[in-house]
Amino acid sequence: MEISASASLTFSGLVPRLLPFFYPQARTTSSAPLLSSSSSVKLISPHRRIAPSPCLADQSASTGIKVVDSDPIDAVKRKAMDIAPELKGASIFLVGISNHIKTNMGKLLAESLRYYYFDSDKLIAEAAGGNVSVQALKEADEKSFKESETEVLKQLSSMGRLVVCAGDGAVQSLTNLALLRHGISIWIDVPLEIAAKGDDPLSSEPYPELYDALKASYEKSRKGYDTADAVISLERIATKLGCEDLETVTSEELALEVLKEIEKLTRVKKMMEEASRPF
Repeated sequence: MEISASASLTFSGLVPRLLPFFYPQARTTSSAPLLSSSSSVKLISPHRRIAPSPCLADQSASTGIKVVDSDPIDAVKRKAMDIAPELKGASIFLVGISNHIKTNMGKLLAESLRYYYFDSDKLIAEAAGGNVSVQALKEADEKSFKESETEVLKQLSSMGRLVVCAGDGAVQSLTNLALLRHGISIWIDVPLEIAAKGDDPLSSEPYPELYDALKASYEKSRKGYDTADAVISLERIATKLGCEDLETVTSEELALEVLKEIEKLTRVKKMMEEASRPF
């Protein structure tokens, strides 16, 4: 799709008016759902159930010991409720190359914490009309797109109780990195070979063009990823769980690891605050 220069220059001005529409009570701390469904703002149904993790089956087969698998969604929600008081409504920014694994886990994380979910790139695309790809916007007017990225992050970082899947632009400038410091940033490290399969669950091989684009973006963003408060590596989690196939790691298992890392971060922060108090 072609985008005229005049059209690409106007979408940045729409962003400030778009967020209040999606998030009318941005500065409240109420945990009650306020929104209906949207393409980039969505609370997942709490009634979804999944099958036992394939990784547990791998462990049982290799060790001969039966591994008990409780409801994985319940485990995530219990951990979320455990850490919620210490989290105090702080927003969570998920950085890393764009892929369905990060997106699905981010939505589950938002549901479990009773937060709102946003995709920063999709917000910009929706401000431009909703039917334009993020890549097309970047190619049409990269300068305006970057300005809009910063504007979106500025507004999101001023709010609370959000899980934000941030685009690569969030870690490619010092201004945007500073905005991420208003919340907790987590790098979701997914191998390029998996991310480049796109959203097609039947794809067994990465798409060459998508792989090249993701690789170029990764190389530009790598230093920014390193500034995240914590790293969740799909490869390390698969090894920990005994999964031979990385793609059998579930969204629930990833979300649980994210919550554990957040719990560690909140404990360290609390210890530092207590140590700094005068006697």
